Amino acid sequence: TSLRLGLPHEAVEEMEIFTGGGEFVLARADNEHAQLFDAFANSYGSLGYAVRLKIRLEPAARQVHLRHVRFTSIEPLLLAIEEVAATGAYDAQQVDAIDGVAFSPSEFYLTLARFENSVQPASNYTGQKIYYRSIQQRQSDVLTMNDYLWRWDTDWFWCSAAFGAQNPIVRCLWPRRFRRSDVYHRLVGLDAKLGLSRLLDRAKAVPGRERVIQDVEVPLEKLPEFLSWFDRVVGMRPIWLCPLRTKKHWPTYGLEPGRIYVNVGFWGTVVVLSGTAAGAVNQQIEARVRELGGHKSLYSESFYDRDTFDSIYDTAGLDQIRKQYDPTSTLETLFEKAVRNS
Repeated sequence: TSLRLGLPHEAVEEMEIFTGGGEFVLARADNEHAQLFDAFANSYGSLGYAVRLKIRLEPAARQVHLRHVRFTSIEPLLLAIEEVAATGAYDAQQVDAIDGVAFSPSEFYLTLARFENSVQPASNYTGQKIYYRSIQQRQSDVLTMNDYLWRWDTDWFWCSAAFGAQNPIVRCLWPRRFRRSDVYHRLVGLDAKLGLSRLLDRAKAVPGRERVIQDVEVPLEKLPEFLSWFDRVVGMRPIWLCPLRTKKHWPTYGLEPGRIYVNVGFWGTVVVLSGTAAGAVNQQIEARVRELGGHKSLYSESFYDRDTFDSIYDTAGLDQIRKQYDPTSTLETLFEKAVRNS
């Protein structure tokens, strides 16, 4: 819904924040803590911790009706996104939410969601069926609102394949309650400790791997250029596409208000040559996104040097706020949290 409603934190009306100085403050966009309120989004605990939020909601419908619209090239997809952004509809049908998947340079889909209070037979993707594959197989679908909100989680988008969970036999034996993103995340952590994937790569004579787990925002008109570069340099598919636009300027999330961006999500590993410097592929992505006027989320690994990071994430402004709310520097800075401790 971020093309229609803005980023998730734009629904927050007030926050009670426990600061690094040991105080509780109530921050709003219109009170004496407005500067803290604006900077808090995407500060990753460097300004304090939110212990209570007041959030603006909208009614939840019973069901979500989906249209999976296929495009064989990127340009018509851009026009479709612009139409939805301008009118709230596509092909004369209401669009309440939108995201997409790029399976290849000639196979794109936009999933257009319409929220309805109807009661129709609904699909279920917590069993043998896999949601992301249905996008290629069906032109329309119906999900309950709950299943729509969690549609990607059963298979961690498409990443469950790395654990064999998309194999029909393994899927039958794998309990449904354990086909969830938090379980997969723990398995990744276990592999990092035990090194099983490294042993398998060694057996297959794979020279090396780099984790490439990122979400970046690219201006809509720059998306073709980014994807063309991404295919040449990184070569990872499928990738997730989610159009969005912000309603105001946020200091720590430097997107131009009202401008359409597309969140590009890609999560996996790429093979690299033996002896390749750590983070080399991720650094190239960071640089390319910046060249195109985009922005990168900091939830995963980051490899920026200090000067570049400071220029992107308004650390000077954050430092001024920290002086007021964390005068003894109890909390780590955003750079320390997002880059040094990645």
